Amino acid sequence: MAVAARLWRFLPLGRGLGSWRELPAAAGIAAPGDSAALRYPRRPALAAPYRVMGNPGTLKKGLLVSVLSYLGFETYQVISQAAVVHATAKVEEILEQADYLYESGETEKLYQLLSQYKESDDAELLWRLARASRDVAQLSRTSEEEKKLLVYEALEYAKRALEKNESNFAAHKWYAICISDVGDYEGIKVKIANAYVIKEHFEALGYFHRAEQVDPNFYSKNLLLLGKTYLRLHNKKLAAFWLMKAKDYPAHTEEDKQIQTEAAQLLTSFSDKN
Repeated sequence: MAVAARLWRFLPLGRGLGSWRELPAAAGIAAPGDSAALRYPRRPALAAPYRVMGNPGTLKKGLLVSVLSYLGFETYQVISQAAVVHATAKVEEILEQADYLYESGETEKLYQLLSQYKESDDAELLWRLARASRDVAQLSRTSEEEKKLLVYEALEYAKRALEKNESNFAAHKWYAICISDVGDYEGIKVKIANAYVIKEHFEALGYFHRAEQVDPNFYSKNLLLLGKTYLRLHNKKLAAFWLMKAKDYPAHTEEDKQIQTEAAQLLTSFSDKN
């Protein structure tokens, strides 16, 4: 409104110029038939401040439109900024809900929640949706046909998460996991080819350790793979350490439960040999 006040002072004051008769009298020029003006010529009057030639109504409307346009633009900017803040706050709220459901083991509810935002451009939402799709695929009650669809769906979400934010470690992590899952349906040649792609994102001992350093205990299978890798390297002490962590990992999904069982079996066989 301060802008409107500044512009308003440039509008014509008073009635402005009226009929043509006012102009000659004000300027000392006789109007037709005005004998008094001829006998007593008037001095030219000084122009009144802010008096504007032309139609003051048109000028007033023009300035009013300009003011309203400017104020409209300012309002648009304020609303746009508020919308961005609101959208950011909403994403944070969704992520909090998603993490709570994941920690609670509510696999299907988590998938239903995140599926509503599958068109999102937020990498954090997308990699969580990739994980949730994969977790639903791992459920024992999921049919083989549905499982295959969900596996490919998970890969697509993980890929999009990477496209939106290449520096997001979790996106790389779940993309590697999902592309490995897809390899089970693509055949051995594709699985071998994918191994090179997986290595770029997440693979082998160094990669498993790096993942744990960035995000400790982020994935039960990573703990199991570390244990199995050390077993192949005949490092029984470290193998037992990582297998124990896999066995004690809180089970949020059916896959976690399967990994707990496998880790326990490996520890048992490991102990029997000793």
